[in-house]
Amino acid sequence: SRLCDGLPDEEELEGVRHLRVPGFEAPKGVLRTKWCDLRYVLRARRVLPPADVLVTHAFWAPLLVRNTSRGALYVHVGRYPKGQMRWYGRAARLQAPSEAIAEAIRREAPGSADNAVALPYPLPWDLGPAAEPGEASRDKVVLYLGRIHPEKGLMQLVEAFAGLRPEERGDWRLEVRGPWRVEQGGAGRVFLQELKGLGERVGKAVSFHEPFFGEDELRSELKRAGLFAYPSLAERGETFGLAVLEAMSCGCPPLVSGLGCFRDFVEEGKTGFVFDHRSAEVAQALRARLAELLADAAEPARKVVGAAGREAAKAYQVEGVATRFLEDFRRVVGKSG
Repeated sequence: SRLCDGLPDEEELEGVRHLRVPGFEAPKGVLRTKWCDLRYVLRARRVLPPADVLVTHAFWAPLLVRNTSRGALYVHVGRYPKGQMRWYGRAARLQAPSEAIAEAIRREAPGSADNAVALPYPLPWDLGPAAEPGEASRDKVVLYLGRIHPEKGLMQLVEAFAGLRPEERGDWRLEVRGPWRVEQGGAGRVFLQELKGLGERVGKAVSFHEPFFGEDELRSELKRAGLFAYPSLAERGETFGLAVLEAMSCGCPPLVSGLGCFRDFVEEGKTGFVFDHRSAEVAQALRARLAELLADAAEPARKVVGAAGREAAKAYQVEGVATRFLEDFRRVVGKSG
């Protein structure tokens, strides 16, 4: 772990032993990031204990940790690979959070194709009891929760919603909630103001809100909304789509772009809805899907898909995902032994 915030060099918490080494605040620029990562890995390498498996997300670790007593090298590939996979031939496992990223690894490093697997991120919460049939209907709200950034398709989402005819929009509202500040991963105030300007033509039907970070607040929003919109355009930015899975776990049907990372759990018309983000007119393609899904006649379909999505999300609870990781660790240890 990183040594920071006044934490001790070494500590054991609930059976987890922490060995902490000095690290760095997130630097700006790729070269600076790689330099800080190199220094951190060299420090960590000096204190690594003997192990069966060494899980790493650090760029340099697969190249610099060569002592096999430190464990079979298990590389977590949390971002779209950018050429480095061909250097990780010593890794016992290249683990991606989605099948789309696992396929990208196999294309980049054919010689390591057999070592690439997809094991997902877990939901941050247990699902809890399902909604009772007699509970109140959901609000007529299209909800976006996530970073306020152009790559998330927000310009197209606001344009699409504002472009609906009054009879198509009806009483529905679009609510956009998330961090817009650059230091929080957003695109800044200028982009936020552009979005607000796009939504002004439909008045209060489009609104923007500060982010929630608490679990209870997030779940409350997702249980209230009638549709969750996540129109990301980041072909090489999205690797899993946890926000979409969170919505599904709350019974809120998602509308997503056709990015490969969503295919592991979003099936068109069954556990979610998909629009063609590669269309020549993205906003128009999204507007057409919204018009279809917000119609009163689509309410039964939204309910069925929401219930099916919640059922599909059960496979991503912590216990199930942890079991899959432990099983894979055993396979890796057996192979390296």
